[in-house]
Amino acid sequence: MKRIKIILVDDHAVVRAGYKILLKSIDNINIIAETGTGEEAVNLAAELSPDVVVMDISLPGMNGIEAIRRIVFQNHNIKVLVFSMHEEVVFVERALQAGAIGYMTKSSDPQLLSKAIQSVSLGKKYIDEDLKKKMTYEHNRSREDDSVLSDLSAREFQIFCLLAEGKNTSEISTELDISYKTVANYSSQIKNKLGVSTVADIARIAIRHNIIKA
Repeated sequence: MKRIKIILVDDHAVVRAGYKILLKSIDNINIIAETGTGEEAVNLAAELSPDVVVMDISLPGMNGIEAIRRIVFQNHNIKVLVFSMHEEVVFVERALQAGAIGYMTKSSDPQLLSKAIQSVSLGKKYIDEDLKKKMTYEHNRSREDDSVLSDLSAREFQIFCLLAEGKNTSEISTELDISYKTVANYSSQIKNKLGVSTVADIARIAIRHNIIKA
């Protein structure tokens, strides 16, 4: 049986250690590398050509959505499975749009992780059952700003989330390692696209989409 080469991406070393314990007993899964950043995930994927990248989307610096986009753009044969704490539909949709073919949450049964890896390695989409139900429900609802939110680029969406969490321009600049002016420009673009004028308005949209809690 061909062994599935995987790279683990999560910014918490203890979580990666848990992955390794969980997957160690699976004969055809071979963990070839691990990292805690999106930038290094992109570089490792280019260097090692894994079959599957298992990654979180909340990462320091380059977020997971952007890392997915770059990994898949570099090599269409690499399959990405998102394993994240985010259970909101907008994150699932963003990840799939970026090129992931699997998404499961960290509240899922851990034993399903190997099943998900096996599935995506064969090019089959894997979404855990609770998320599937939630996506069906959300798609059946009409939300006035859905199309506007989907117009945000990966970087704009990342900054949108940070603004909604209450972080200011300087804090975002430091966290993402980009200039203050660049963050300010993105902030203006985000407000223009969403048709709002304040960070409070951004937070309200984020709450309405369950991106942050009220």
